[in-house]
Order: sequence, then C-alpha cells, then structure tokens
Amino acid sequence: MKEEIVIAGFGGQGVLSMGKILAYAALMEDLEVTWMPSYGPEQRGGTANVTVIVSDDEISSPILDKFDTAVILNQQSLDKFLPAIKPGGTLIYDPYGIHHKPERDDITIIPVNAMEATFEIGNAKTYNMLLLGALLKARPIVSVDAVMRGLKKTLPSRHHHLLEVNEKAIHRGMDLVAGK
Repeated sequence: MKEEIVIAGFGGQGVLSMGKILAYAALMEDLEVTWMPSYGPEQRGGTANVTVIVSDDEISSPILDKFDTAVILNQQSLDKFLPAIKPGGTLIYDPYGIHHKPERDDITIIPVNAMEATFEIGNAKTYNMLLLGALLKARPIVSVDAVMRGLKKTLPSRHHHLLEVNEKAIHRGMDLVAGK
C-alpha cells in the first residue's frame, strides 16, 4: 500500500495540522511516512499545502508532482492541484468557497460540506478534523484510533480537553461521505 496525498487551502484552515496528524497516525500504525509542508510567509490567509506519503514500504522521495488523493479547501488550490490527481485518484473538497466545481471523469470526486458541519458541531476549529474524517472514509489508510493517538501527540496538553469534540468531528466527516 502506498498513498500519495496533498492537502491544500488557506493558512489558518488547519491544512498543515491535518497533514501532521495524519503523518503521526501512520507512524502509530508502524507505516512509513513523509510530511512535507509548503506555505508562504503569511501564517493566516496565505496559501498552504502539505504532501503526505503513507506506505508499508520505504519511501524513496517526499517530492511529488502527481497525487492519489487531494483534499482541497479553496478555489486557488483546486485550480492548482486538480490536474495533478492521478487517473483513478480521489478528490475530496468542501464546496464552500469553490466557485468553479471540479470536472474530471477519470477520478472520484467527493464534495464534503465541512463548513456547514462545523456549525452543527458548534466549533469552527473542527473544520480540518471533519475533512480528515472524510479522507479516512474515502481512503481508509489509518484507523481513527491511530488518528486520535496522533492528535493527542500533536495537541499541546492544555488543549487535550478538545480531543472529544475532534473525535466527534472525525466521525461526522466520515458520515458526510457515507451519505453520498
């Protein structure tokens, strides 16, 4: 198994955190992993993306120009990464803020209304966990248990009280895909 993933959006949407948590989860399951962030000088509002490779074999290079799966959170990232999804790959995107819907007939396209779901949950900071849940449902490369262990490792201990709401968001994100 080898999964090459890009997660892309604006700074402040939790793009890099989502990739980092996914990478830690893969490590928790004794998989090989690379995590390579890319962002501009702006921390919030600028573009950000992260590539994550998860494999049960050694990974020769963390540099990718084609992806099995893309999780896209804004139009600019959709325009950039849609052509880079391999035929047979998967696109997961939140339609909120997307002005031109993705069109390709050689990939699986999964819209996930994650922004709306943050209102249901009552916590906008769960946005990235909703999308991570959608990713795990569409491409079950790691378990939710491993993600929770990875989340606990990446969250400062003063925020561990948020673990429960984040787990709820992951499961809600999975449900959003299951309903499709």
